[in-house]
Amino acid sequence: MFPTSKKEIEALGWDAPDIILFSGDAFIDHPAFGTAVIARVLESAGYRVAVVPQPNWRDDLRDFRKLGEPKLFFGVSAGAMDSMVNHYTAAKRLRSNDAYTPGGKSSFRPDYAVTVYTKILKELYPQIPVVIGGIEASLRRLTHYDYWQDALKPSILVESGADLLIYGMGERPIRAVADLLLSGAPVEALHSIPQVGYLTDNKPLEDHITLASFERCKADKREFAANFKTFEEQANRLEPKMLVEKCGERFVSINAPYSPATEQEMDAIYALPFTKQPHPRYRGKHIPAYEMIKHSVTTHRGCFGGCNFCTIAAHQGKFIQSRTPASIIAEVERLAVMPDFKGNITDLGAPTANMYRMRGRDRSLCEKCKRDSCLFPSRCENMDTSHKELLSLYDKVLKVPGVKNAYIGSGIRYDLFLDEDGYLDPTSKPYLEQLITKHTSGRLKVAPEHTCDHVLKAMGKPSFRIFEKLRQEFDAICHSNELKFQLVPYFISGHPGCKMEDMENLSRNPHLKNLYMEQVQDFTPTPMTRSSVMFYTGIDPKTGKSLFVERNLSRKKRQKSFFFKK
Repeated sequence: MFPTSKKEIEALGWDAPDIILFSGDAFIDHPAFGTAVIARVLESAGYRVAVVPQPNWRDDLRDFRKLGEPKLFFGVSAGAMDSMVNHYTAAKRLRSNDAYTPGGKSSFRPDYAVTVYTKILKELYPQIPVVIGGIEASLRRLTHYDYWQDALKPSILVESGADLLIYGMGERPIRAVADLLLSGAPVEALHSIPQVGYLTDNKPLEDHITLASFERCKADKREFAANFKTFEEQANRLEPKMLVEKCGERFVSINAPYSPATEQEMDAIYALPFTKQPHPRYRGKHIPAYEMIKHSVTTHRGCFGGCNFCTIAAHQGKFIQSRTPASIIAEVERLAVMPDFKGNITDLGAPTANMYRMRGRDRSLCEKCKRDSCLFPSRCENMDTSHKELLSLYDKVLKVPGVKNAYIGSGIRYDLFLDEDGYLDPTSKPYLEQLITKHTSGRLKVAPEHTCDHVLKAMGKPSFRIFEKLRQEFDAICHSNELKFQLVPYFISGHPGCKMEDMENLSRNPHLKNLYMEQVQDFTPTPMTRSSVMFYTGIDPKTGKSLFVERNLSRKKRQKSFFFKK
């Protein structure tokens, strides 16, 4: 296990770590947690890595001093969530718990954690490079709307003072950073690495797209909306360009990313020796987020659904990066012999569970494509939506000794196997039947998000009529198999484009009769999503057209209340 204290470092016989990682989460050595993945990747390359989880930023800063200076650099992450989303509800009320902290206690990380941690480290150790990454840094890499301050904020590079930003899934760039610094290269040499962002005094000479400056975005909401349209188009390209945005007298430069990870690269990450346990310092303590994922297995990364309120594509990418069945089965076999495993895999999934190994049939068409979604407003004809590979994987997992059930806890896209007229291909009905009969613990959770077409269009979601067809097929499968299972829909209130009468219409929709509304969510504008741009500007950045936005918190609350009207 990675050391988290001076005593643990001394026990290992180290004079000093090469890299020290600071995180807003408790440290759990599980591949579902980014800090653990980065630590294992660096360790596998021969680096000595220490971790400081949830450092106290309010005392004499002893947590920032206790391990001293690393030989190469500090890595900083807010944790598995943006710290503001972690702290506050959509009504901007402080949450009373934190799933990523022992005991579920709140207040163990600051607001804007990446910026707070980085500023402290740069003040204490100005000569040591600080590299920021994770969700918070990734989704604040350019000018973005911050819901909690109700204002545009510049790139997190500007406010934090970090030397380098890694966006997206950071295994390859973090290894490149470490290798360059070990070679004695200056910090400026890191600017050549793909998938990083940095500040410079001069505009880069490389081929790039120039965005409107932070100041122009603040002065004109249409400039901000246009910036986002360009960002989104590039983020969803297979071969995007560098983006450059002026802020004050300096330039924020965001390099193009690495190409999507191959199956061999994905397998190598998940083959690393994760203990799948919390650090021993938490012995006897309950960490809610760990309890939720400890018996889960990730099959792939990325999502081509393109929901406007979702951050997945901006962080993990649109192109699916899958593991081989052999890699997944090997992890399941390791899980099956763990002492606390009782036979139930809680989630065999990913951001969208049923996109495993899906890709465009003709890659050359994908190379030219600028669509943010392969499913909306219509399904891409080049996309292979066969569930054959996934059905085969499910069968293999259920044959592993010790596995009784493999549940799908992640979301699914039912428009990958259904449209308004029925099933899409020969694998569609077998997939839904197997999903319901073998991989659902009694409730199948899906996310139609709304019932009104114009609201769904603003969300980037398919017609509610496909959900109606899903319910019909779900009921038929349950009836034929004598199952008393429930279909549980998730909805969002207060999304841009949604008015009070739309929520009233939703509450009266006859196709929702007798369904259990387990989770309803008031829309929260998170950084770097099209929906957050709509919320701030009142403009759909894709079309340039205005749309209604409900910003009043009491009326937003009333919109949500319609879910519970009978």
